[in-house]
Amino acid sequence: MTTPDFIRTLRASAGHQLLLLPGVTAIVVDDEGRVLLGRRADTGRWSVIGGIAEPGEQPAETAAREVFEETAVRCVPERVVLVEMLPPITYPNGDVCQFQDITFRCRATGGRARVNDNESLEVAWFAPDALPEPLESFAVDRIRRALRDEPTWFSVPEATAAQPERQPQTAPRA
Repeated sequence: MTTPDFIRTLRASAGHQLLLLPGVTAIVVDDEGRVLLGRRADTGRWSVIGGIAEPGEQPAETAAREVFEETAVRCVPERVVLVEMLPPITYPNGDVCQFQDITFRCRATGGRARVNDNESLEVAWFAPDALPEPLESFAVDRIRRALRDEPTWFSVPEATAAQPERQPQTAPRA
């Protein structure tokens, strides 16, 4: 993943300390029901397409931009599949990041899948029952959730879920 300029600027003053960053994952599905994946240049492993939102950019815009930048495929985000805070990551240079990921199911609308930047070694479409191995469990989970027609998933802390429902408050009449 290429480091955006705004993060380089932050790192100049923040050093290696934890940065909370807005990330997106795009599960792109074509008319045949296949899923678009890229084989990452940094790890050599197949993965879902994703990236970091630029300042002021809407998450759905980020998803569509990242898909095009990495794969030359045009897509339209159709729904939010998952919202999740990922565990912190420490990079080899000592930088620590934690991503709040929003996963979108996207519909391919044009373009031909190909490597379109230096972040991928290969780009290809896969049938959901013929995904390449090894594929990280987070990627498989996001693909499976995107292919099901279910509500958006997010974690609710037990303490919050166990609290009694609050009654709406009404303002006193003057």
